Amino acid sequence: MTVTEYLDKALADSEKAAPEDLVFSHKGILYPFTFCNPETFQVLDSFEVRSDDVILAGYPKNGTNWLDQILNDLVITAAKYTEEEMNERINIGNELSVFLRLEFGDPEKFKRMKELPSRRIIITHLPPQVLPKSIFKSKAKILLLVRNPKDTAVSYFHFHNNMPPLPSFNSWNEYFTAFMHGKLCWGSYFDYLIEWNKHIDDENVMMITYEEMKENRASGVKRIAEFFGLLLTEEQLQAVAERSSFQAMKANAQKTHGAFGNVLFRKGDVNDWKKLFNEDQNQEMDKTFEEHLASTKLGAKIKYEVYCKT
Repeated sequence: MTVTEYLDKALADSEKAAPEDLVFSHKGILYPFTFCNPETFQVLDSFEVRSDDVILAGYPKNGTNWLDQILNDLVITAAKYTEEEMNERINIGNELSVFLRLEFGDPEKFKRMKELPSRRIIITHLPPQVLPKSIFKSKAKILLLVRNPKDTAVSYFHFHNNMPPLPSFNSWNEYFTAFMHGKLCWGSYFDYLIEWNKHIDDENVMMITYEEMKENRASGVKRIAEFFGLLLTEEQLQAVAERSSFQAMKANAQKTHGAFGNVLFRKGDVNDWKKLFNEDQNQEMDKTFEEHLASTKLGAKIKYEVYCKT
């Protein structure tokens, strides 16, 4: 099953489900039934990570689909695959029905993933305390992608209300309360970053922000390639950066993500939050960030004063 077939089937299945049947809870965090399986979480620790796996972690709507495109392009370009080799890799993944989001799919997927050739690119929205222990034991390199909380909240609001597999909200105000209390799929944005801050100094973890990628995509692409030890020329790096522009990805979204394409690649803006936040919500978000993240290394890298102040 291809990625687009998987996503299209998930969309069709979720449209038949009652609202109360859309989510389940695992260790106090909500997950969507359409993509995730409670039994998969029970065997998550059985997943064996390879030291050369490329792992991308990020809270939902922080830009993981964008960085997934960049990572795939970098790995393919650095490996110098022929067209035949590329097609073989794609066919193996399709035949095994493995969608490389760690928490997606059936519990047998981890056995099938053993047959995938290196380098595997693995994406996850899971917080570190839920991840398989082998991720940290293996010393596989982890790219942590972070976006400022206000733009994350707005982007996730539109995502929730345009994605049948996720519960929808009657209003922005109703959603904002849920966001601030972590009552969304994949849980609290703040708890997620608090947990990842514990790993910010790990030598195998690199953090990059959505905003710095927007400001200078070419520089970000180069940093990512160097972190994963992917050897590309300056010309190749520039080509990867150009192919990963928001406009290029949105134009190709139907092919890469099927019916989900328009929902996944909505606007890609910075400061979109100013259209929805009222003054009380601004103050609540500012206070929560100050209390939980402002004094952390990870929080400092978000540049809250730059991106989240009116």
